[in-house]
Amino acid sequence: MAKIPLMPKATAVWLVDNTALTFEQIAAFCGLHVLEVKGIADGDVATGIKGMDPVSNGQLTREEIERAQKDPSYRLALAEPKIDMPEVQRRQGPRYTPVSRRQDRPDAIAWLLRYHPELTDAQIIKLVGTTKPTIQAIRDRTHWNSPNITPKDPVTLGLCSQGELDAAVQKAAEKVRREQEKARREAEKAGTLLPTEETQAGTPAPELDELTPPAEETPATAESLFPNAQPPAPADEEEEPAYDVESVFGNTPASEEESGEASGEDDEEKR
Repeated sequence: MAKIPLMPKATAVWLVDNTALTFEQIAAFCGLHVLEVKGIADGDVATGIKGMDPVSNGQLTREEIERAQKDPSYRLALAEPKIDMPEVQRRQGPRYTPVSRRQDRPDAIAWLLRYHPELTDAQIIKLVGTTKPTIQAIRDRTHWNSPNITPKDPVTLGLCSQGELDAAVQKAAEKVRREQEKARREAEKAGTLLPTEETQAGTPAPELDELTPPAEETPATAESLFPNAQPPAPADEEEEPAYDVESVFGNTPASEEESGEASGEDDEEKR
């Protein structure tokens, strides 16, 4: 049920003209400021507005008005509707963009694609009131006006509010986080190796004994490495033969004189 009547200014005009209610009571019932109601009484506000009777349309009763006139601190309450009106469901669709701002939509789409790639096409369509083929054309740089597109903040262009943009970005980031968490659980279930940061997160720190360097070891020797090996047998020493001068130099040629004499004797024999 609505908390204020239909056409609150017209209702306030009627109450000012036809009842003895205070300005505070009329302002609280119609959802207006006290000075605005005073302006209506002075004729400075809502000039030309015809008053609407809340009693005839079933929003207020005579008994409620009389009770409020007797007690200035009493606040009027709307009467219960006799007919249940169905709730009007807003049709979900792309946002309407004025004609004067439609040429700014490609710039806003380019800004969203650059600085918030986590946003889905449906969210961009809801923010700036565009179509999916246009988003794809700007993403692929196949738009007919691609050379002239400059990324601009859609909030600055007046295509959406900062609250709507923040809500869409937060929702998209939450969706990405859920997808990453789901992929991690599936990877753990499939037995895929996890990153080093996650696997070593619960590893206890090494104790002091493990950090102490080992004592110096003695150098290894053949006896320590092969204790059962037998030493090689000593080789038999051969006696070196005795040499004399004649045996060594027995075949050396004689001196030049002796060789000359020998050659002369050979020549005489040949003659």
